[in-house]
Amino acid sequence: MGSSAMCTAGIDIGSRSIELVVMENGSRVHQVKTATTFDPVGQCRKIMEGVRADQIVATGYGRKLFAEAFSNLNILTITEIQGYALGATRLFPGVRTVLDIGGQDTKAIALDPHGKVSRFEMNDRCAAGTGKFLEFMATALQVPIESFGVFALQADRRIQISSMCTVFAESEATSLMARGERPENIAMGLHMAIVQRTLSMLRRVGVEQPVLFAGGVAHNACVKQLLEEQLNTPVLVPQEPDMLGALGAAVYGSRTATGTD
Repeated sequence: MGSSAMCTAGIDIGSRSIELVVMENGSRVHQVKTATTFDPVGQCRKIMEGVRADQIVATGYGRKLFAEAFSNLNILTITEIQGYALGATRLFPGVRTVLDIGGQDTKAIALDPHGKVSRFEMNDRCAAGTGKFLEFMATALQVPIESFGVFALQADRRIQISSMCTVFAESEATSLMARGERPENIAMGLHMAIVQRTLSMLRRVGVEQPVLFAGGVAHNACVKQLLEEQLNTPVLVPQEPDMLGALGAAVYGSRTATGTD
C-alpha cells in the first residue's frame, strides 16, 4: 500500500466470522477472514494489525463494539443492510434482490434501479433457517458442514420437515432415521425447509432479477439449487460470498473519502 494512495478498510464483525477488506484508490488490495470466537475485539485487533487506512468503516452486529474499541482511529459505522447493498452493486451492477444467509441471521434486500435499498427484511431472533441451523443438523447427521449441501443433493426423494426449531427438527430427523429414512433424504428435507422460510422473506420484500445470494450459506450448493428452482431464475453467487459486507463497507469508505455518492 503506497503512502500517497487513498486507502479505506471495511470490516464486517458477524456472529460467526469477521471479514476485512482493504481498498487502495478504489481497488481491493487485501482481505482476510477469521472466526469471531468469544473475543471479537481481540480477533479484530489481530486482523487489523499492520493495516493503515485513511478511513475505516465497520458493519455487522459488532460494529459499535469495534468503534468503541478502536476509538483512536477514524471509524465510521454502517448497517449490514447498507454494507451488503453496496457490496452487491459493486460486484454485480444492476442487481435488484440480495439474499444473505449468515451464521445466525437472514437478510432479504430489495434494491431500486439505482442500487439504493428500497425494502428489506431481517430475521435475527433465532438461528432457524441460518448457517447455525445447518451446522447443528449436519452434526446430528454426522456429515461435515462443508459437504452437507452436496450430501443433500444425493437424495432420491424429497420429504417434508415440519419444524424449523433446531431442537424439534433434530427430534424429527432422529424419528425419520429410526423409521429407515435415508440420511440424504432427511438432509434434503432440512434444506427445503430453510429455502421455504427464506422464500417467504424474499417475497415480502419483492423478488426482482437479477438475484444475488451471499453470506456463508451461499457456499451450500443445495440451497442455491433449491432457490433457483423455486424462483425459476439463475441466482448469482459471488466468488467469496461471505466477504460482501466487508467489501460494501470498504466501498462506503472510499465514497466518503472522495466525496462521491
